[in-house]
Order: sequence, then C-alpha cells, then structure tokens
Amino acid sequence: MNGVSGIQMILGLIIGVAVLVFLILKTKIHAFPALIIAASLTGLIGGMPPAVSDVNVAKSITTGFGNTLSSIGIVIGFGVMMGRLLEVSGAAERMAYTFLKYLGKGKEEWALAATGYMVSIPIFCDSGFVILSPLAKALSMKTRKSVLTLGVALAIGLVATHHAVPPTPGPLAVAGIFKVDVGKMILAGLLFAIPVTVAGVLYAQWLGKRIYQVPKEDGSGWERPEFQPSKQVDIPIEERSDLPSTFMSFAPIVVPVILIIFNTVLSALKLNQPWAQYLIFLGNPVIAVGIGLIIAIYGLTPKLTRDEVIKRMEEGVSSAGIIILVTGAGGALGQVLRDSGAGNYIANLIASTPMPPVLLPFFVATLVRLMQGSGTVAMITSASITAPILANLSVNPLIAAQAATLGAMIFSYFNDSFFWVVNRLLGIENVKEQTLTWSIPTTIGWGVSLILILIAEAIF
Repeated sequence: MNGVSGIQMILGLIIGVAVLVFLILKTKIHAFPALIIAASLTGLIGGMPPAVSDVNVAKSITTGFGNTLSSIGIVIGFGVMMGRLLEVSGAAERMAYTFLKYLGKGKEEWALAATGYMVSIPIFCDSGFVILSPLAKALSMKTRKSVLTLGVALAIGLVATHHAVPPTPGPLAVAGIFKVDVGKMILAGLLFAIPVTVAGVLYAQWLGKRIYQVPKEDGSGWERPEFQPSKQVDIPIEERSDLPSTFMSFAPIVVPVILIIFNTVLSALKLNQPWAQYLIFLGNPVIAVGIGLIIAIYGLTPKLTRDEVIKRMEEGVSSAGIIILVTGAGGALGQVLRDSGAGNYIANLIASTPMPPVLLPFFVATLVRLMQGSGTVAMITSASITAPILANLSVNPLIAAQAATLGAMIFSYFNDSFFWVVNRLLGIENVKEQTLTWSIPTTIGWGVSLILILIAEAIF
C-alpha cells in the first residue's frame, strides 16, 4: 500500500496473529469473533485505512467473508444436510460395507486416501471433504478405527492433488504462468502427490492411536473410549437387511462428483455450445451438491414422512452454522492480509535473496500461504513473482511450477478455511488437537515435497 512501510505491514501481521492465538488459547472468546478481531488489528496496525477509502479494513473483512462463503458456504449447507440423510437412511453404512467388501479390513484409511487423491483433481478439496466425510464417520463407526485416522487420510489425499494436479485452478494457473505443458504438469503432479499422500496416511495411523475418537452408536456426537487395537479387527460387522442399494447409496456423492468433473473439463476447453454451457452450470459445486441432496431426499428416504425428512436435514444444518461462520471469518483474515500488502512485500524480500533457484518459488509460496491462508493465492502469487526471475536461470520450469504449488502446502492453520472444515467435521475443538489433526500433516506433506523437489532438480 502507498505510504506504508514494510516494517509496519509485518508488525501488523505479527500482532494480529499473536492476538488471535492468545484469544483462542487463553480467553472465552470463540474462534469466530477472534478471527474478526485479528483481521481488524492486522489491517489497522499494518497501515490500512479504517474506512472511507476504496480499500479499507472494514471492506476487506466483509469482502473476504462474503467471497469465501460464496464459494463454499452453500456447499457446506447442502453437504451437511445430505450427510445427515446418508447417515439416518443407512446409505453411509452401505458405502462402508462396500469399501470393506472390495478392499478388505485394515485398509480403510488407504481406501479413503486414494478416493481423496482422485476426487480432488477436478474439484476443490473443501467441497470434496464435505461430500466424502460421511464415509469416514461411517467407517469409523463400523470398524472402530479412530475417525482421525480415516478423516485425516481422506483430507491428505484431497489436499495432495488439490495442490499439484491440474485442472484444479491453482496448479493450472501456475502451469500457464511458467509456460509448462498441462499434460506434463498433470503427470508430474500425480507422481509428486503419491509420496505426500503415503506420508500423510502413515501419520494419520499414528494420530488415531494418540487421539482415539469414534462416533457414538446413536450418531449424536463423539466419544473417546480406551484405545483397543484388537477390536478394530475382531468386531463382527453384520450387514442390516434394510439398507438402501449400493447404487442409490453412492449416487448422492458420485453424481455431484461427475457433474463437477464435467464442469472443470468443459470450462478448461472453453466450449460455447449450449449443451456445454448447461453441463458447466450443472457442474458448479453449488448446483451439483444441491442435485446430490435432492437425490438423497427422494432416493434414500422413501419410508420417511415429509416432516421426518425435513427434521433430519435440519439436524444436519444445526452443525453447519458454526462451520460456515468460522470459515467465512478465516476468509476475512486472509483478505485483510492480502489487501494490506504484507504477503507480497515479504515474498519480494525472499525473491531478492540468494538461494538455490528451484527453491525460490517453493519458499515464496510457503511464506505467502502462512501470511494469508489461501493455497491457491499463494501458489499463483509465487509463480507470478518468480517465473520472470527463473526464466533466465538454469531451472527446469516444470519442477519450478511444482515447487510453487507444493510450497503452498505448509502448516494449515487459523486463516485457512480447510483447517476449520476438516477439524469441525471430525469433531475436533481443542486447539492443540486441531493443530495435530491438520496443521502437522500438511507440514509433513510440505517437508516431503521439499525433498522431492530437490531430488527431481538433481535428476532433471
């Protein structure tokens, strides 16, 4: 921002984050208002005008809140309603039985990680987790594995390809900025994402033993009984006779995913034919998940009355309110950090320092991600700053592009909407446990990515 020093921007950021951590850890203030307070302090101390100006603190907060919820808020609402119907109808159980039947006991977390790895290629990981998290809960209920093992495995599979593989918007944009062939970017991203996913699943297995949490038998919440590994194998799983069919159980999830894939592919091809435009509309995550909800209503609840179905959906909505508020507040903090200029200022400082060139986009993406929370913004900002610098250096542009995407995976925390989505849907409320649940596995993925980038650069 004009007339504001870099030191002032950094000071605003440091104080804002420190106050945020203090409020959440040491006071009675909920994470939602704490995020708004931190966003306000970051902007005001960082030199942003409080009001009146075209870019001011109040406007950044409301813009960030609205923009975040415009893309994910409705999806969360539809998703939790659909998830509740999947639970009460027995569809989630049917899906659990299907996974167990074809993949075998003991491999549930690997199955969910592989599912996330594939699903997040065309869609945002937030939407993917909202759609697929009922599977983790159902499998936890039936196998007695910790929902942390299953949920984190799913989330790391989602986030790995979300960061590395086009046509997800972030890596697709990075490929264009670095002028890298999209096909090569897809192949490289798929390869890089495999070790990241494997490392994440291994961590999830350890975490599930440390935080052993499973759904209550009536589905009303969570419980933490004594961890007994033997019961994960020995408990017999008896399939109920009144469960919906496999096809109808999977349809509310599979249909939206297929529609969203059509949306991604057709949008990338820039087809203007009427049929393509209608498919793109139907594949918008909001519309697609809404269609999934309608399928669940009429395909999974034929024996329930109208009042019973509405009551079940409202039970789901009751759990969505705080998720939506905290997600929007995280977006507000991220918007203030972007508008204050702190992220770009620090990124330019890093770009001016001597280091192995291939690490430049990696660490610029890392710092921008820590500053403002959005992985997509971080990778695109990194690519925009570093691509012109690396153009005249002896660096493989494909590896540099992957460095920009994977460097943005670092330590997901309070200003990242996915941090709140994962923790809230898995029933984790303690800050330390939230950090263990999602901040640590993303950092492990970041560390594995750093090693992979250095190995790839040495080879190619």
